[in-house]
Amino acid sequence: MLKRTKIVSLLSAADTMPEVLLKGWVRTRRDAKDFSFIEVNDGSCLKNIQVIANNNLPNYDMVKKLTTGSSLAVKGALVESKGGSQKYEVVANEIEIYDIAPDDFPLQKKKHTDEYLRSIAHLRPRTNKYGAAFRIRSELSYAIHKFFHDRGFRYVHTPLITGSDCEGAGEMFQVTTLDLKNPPKLPNGEIDYSQDFFGKEAHLTVSGQLNGEMYAMALGDIYTFGPTFRAENSNTTRHAAEFWMIEPEMAFADIYDDMDLAEDMVRFCVKHIMDNCAEDLELFNKFVEPGLLDKLQNIVDNGFARITYAEAIEIMKKSGHKFEYTPEFGIDMQTEHERYLAEVHFKRPVIVRDYPKEIKAFYMRLNDDGRTVAAMDVLVPGIGELIGGSQREERYDVLVKKIRELGMHEDDYSWYLDSRRYGSVPHAGFGLGFERMMMLVTGIGNIRDVIPFPRTPKSINF
Repeated sequence: MLKRTKIVSLLSAADTMPEVLLKGWVRTRRDAKDFSFIEVNDGSCLKNIQVIANNNLPNYDMVKKLTTGSSLAVKGALVESKGGSQKYEVVANEIEIYDIAPDDFPLQKKKHTDEYLRSIAHLRPRTNKYGAAFRIRSELSYAIHKFFHDRGFRYVHTPLITGSDCEGAGEMFQVTTLDLKNPPKLPNGEIDYSQDFFGKEAHLTVSGQLNGEMYAMALGDIYTFGPTFRAENSNTTRHAAEFWMIEPEMAFADIYDDMDLAEDMVRFCVKHIMDNCAEDLELFNKFVEPGLLDKLQNIVDNGFARITYAEAIEIMKKSGHKFEYTPEFGIDMQTEHERYLAEVHFKRPVIVRDYPKEIKAFYMRLNDDGRTVAAMDVLVPGIGELIGGSQREERYDVLVKKIRELGMHEDDYSWYLDSRRYGSVPHAGFGLGFERMMMLVTGIGNIRDVIPFPRTPKSINF
């Protein structure tokens, strides 16, 4: 029985073949006097393959009704193409039509706006741009796993439902089985969460880091890669309510080890995509971000700049550049600051370290100066912050003091504090927003366009 061959394999075949079977969707059809040209795509690559359907086919009358979006199977010979646009084409001896798409198929052969395509996110992967984007997303996922696997990291699955707030920001989605119309109440009028499914308040996770640290304390080097959730009412091109995070943790590591790992990972992943997705990247280089390939090559070829937060503030203060938010020591750097450093001043990725303790999370290690923590951010051109990480506070007494200062409940983190009671060691890690990495390698400017079904405020279609 003849098995289906994907179009990517047909187009790269070493030689012609007397009989092949391909299946896919019609991109275009045009008729000549005695035959039809059908452009077919099956999602395996950017290019279509041309099928020649002669009028001696028994169902030729139906073939002439094929429309954009229709689905079919083609048996025929893979022959050298007489045209110059591709090496091979298929001369059909049998065409099975699965479905003829009606004329109102939303993806006709014309340019559609990203806004329109977001409204039909279930169909947009059939376009060239989004087919390419999500092939790259798949390959980038593989590259991340390969990078960590080759370095001996263990992949850990951390929970999506949590009873703690890793970031301490409180912007979390609540998970409950209580009757929202009539929840059980305590005598003081507050909701009685002891009657909820978990017996206490529960939320969707904002990070797997705290759980990951526990496994780094046992397995040495680990990473997580999974969905995270932020109930932040932020309608920007860089924020989504549901996104994927890569979070490595290394035992016996400091902030400098952390920076080295972050840089190595970004450069490895960029090179992997350049080596394995050249055709798809060329589309983005041509139509989405001219100069994309040069930007990516610059990342691969050159080390990242490294400065302290204090040095970053001084660079911006002396630059003469007009910022909307004035750079002063103590501010939480805005996107305009991050992009200025990466795009204008250094013209390459830059790692900024040693941030004021007041603007960073409770688990970051306090530096000897008592005013900064061993935190680091990787800033890249076009996006700003790509990675945020730190050396973790391994000293039990310092960590407890910080938790109390922030008004957090020590009991909620008793399990986390155990790792500082029993064999604590210096350790470090970071979080990489996978969608931002996608934006970096494709040049796509909106996070909604690099995730299959984006979840943003007031948007939960599909």
